[in-house]
Amino acid sequence: MSRQHLVVLTGAGISAESGIPTFRGSDGLWEGHDIYQVASPEGWAADPKLVLDFYNMRREKVLEVAPNPGHHILAELEAHFHLDIITQNIDDLHERAGSTRIMHLHGEIRKARSTCNPDWVQDIEGPHLNWGEVCPEGSQLRPHIVWFGEAVPLIEPAAALVAAADVFVVVGTSLNVYPAAGLFQVARPEIPKYIIDPAVPEVTGVQNLTAIEEVGSRGLAQLRQLLLT
Repeated sequence: MSRQHLVVLTGAGISAESGIPTFRGSDGLWEGHDIYQVASPEGWAADPKLVLDFYNMRREKVLEVAPNPGHHILAELEAHFHLDIITQNIDDLHERAGSTRIMHLHGEIRKARSTCNPDWVQDIEGPHLNWGEVCPEGSQLRPHIVWFGEAVPLIEPAAALVAAADVFVVVGTSLNVYPAAGLFQVARPEIPKYIIDPAVPEVTGVQNLTAIEEVGSRGLAQLRQLLLT
């Protein structure tokens, strides 16, 4: 008998428990920077060294922290389900917890890509990507991140996963960032859906939805019990 297909969308909330700051503060700034200075093609064009320094600091933080119980619960659920994780997070905590099928919608902070050939992607060894590091074609490497104003290349494959899911779960996301926020709308109406967040965002027009008002690790522990009993 084939296992059920469980698809989980994760956001900043699940990594916040590991100590990674969430996307932006209440003042609209991202660790003291205007978001568009450090996360847009225009910001890169204006001051690429600032952008590189910003992501180097974030990469240092990612390397300092460890997966939390929420990440580990998702990895453990692979023993019971055909589990696909779609994450809005750019860290590698799902991988380090042991999950094997992860789709990074917004890129990966521990990878770099060419500024002249977007298909050239390579791992970053250590915390820093420096000015002057180039691809084989001689162009500066940039963070492998989807910035504001750029297309999200994996959104269609992500939507296909959600459309094929037997169970769909959303963990630790405000559902304010599109196109990822629209994934609820492509899940089949009849399947069970769960949303886990300490401040559950309002979701309208979604059938068979259960809200678990908890942080990711505690909410996922409750979900595990619901799914496996």
